[in-house]
Amino acid sequence: MVSVKDVAKLANVSTATVSRVLSNTGKVKPKNQQRVLEAAKALGYHPNNIGRQLRKMETMTILVVVPDITNSFFSAILRNIENIAREHGYEVILGDTQNQQGDTYFSYLYEKKVDGMIVLTSYLDLENLEKVSAQYPLVLACEQIKEIDVPSVSINHIEASALMTRHLIEAGHTKVGHIAGPLDGILGQYRLQGFREAMHSHGLKVHEDWIIEGDFSLESGYRIGKQLLEQEEMPTALFVANDEMAIGIMKVLKQHGKRVPEDMAIVGFDNIILSEIVDPGLTTYAQPATEIGVRAMEKLLVLLKGQTLKERDTLLEGELLIRQST
Repeated sequence: MVSVKDVAKLANVSTATVSRVLSNTGKVKPKNQQRVLEAAKALGYHPNNIGRQLRKMETMTILVVVPDITNSFFSAILRNIENIAREHGYEVILGDTQNQQGDTYFSYLYEKKVDGMIVLTSYLDLENLEKVSAQYPLVLACEQIKEIDVPSVSINHIEASALMTRHLIEAGHTKVGHIAGPLDGILGQYRLQGFREAMHSHGLKVHEDWIIEGDFSLESGYRIGKQLLEQEEMPTALFVANDEMAIGIMKVLKQHGKRVPEDMAIVGFDNIILSEIVDPGLTTYAQPATEIGVRAMEKLLVLLKGQTLKERDTLLEGELLIRQST
């Protein structure tokens, strides 16, 4: 079996240098680092992390919790979290709450199965979330919860939702509806709040019958589209809380001979890949998914080192992408 001593001998360095290179700790001259990596590759050496984990009480693993792994919006975020994690020697495991309460995943921290956690959902008991964050390295990504003190990376969902609603109003629509996300979650509440604020600021009536709660899935959009068609009067425009639901609604309208945007203008949220491919192209709000993943992992790395964050909450900017659906 190949050992650290074998790698050190081939690279002509000390075993301590090999350990520093392979654990990504401490300073090593670039030329020595290259020799160690080449020697380890040539010998087929893979470090045994179990001993290090026992000595340092580290697993070199982090947990990322998502609300729905089937939602493609999270793909870019997850990819960038994993890329940066691996650069620093960490492996990533994934937890999918399936749009249910996710507090059971905190046991991974309690039981020392992971060193830290990035949470991409607020389907959690907020008091419990704040308590866990005070004891363990944890970052909330995609959402910011003003009522609790938890490090976060997100956009301003209220302002972004108001922007999407204003886009429809400025296009001449006065009969605007909103298809909300789950209203027992922060995202659903914030995006509905942004819609209401924009409508009120323009002196427009909010028709409560045109506010319908979905679950962020394509299937719920399809179901809601059928529900809209059964109403005596329909809105002429919809702000839909995410792209998947918006695409589901567009499919139903097309099946029933309704034209988008002529009969109903539609905007979504997130800018998933399908939003550009669907016909007509979906006007949407592009969240900076790549940057969310990068910033969230960078924050977690600071916490994993036991250091203090210079910026607890990071608010990023997205952009309105205007396509054919409006």
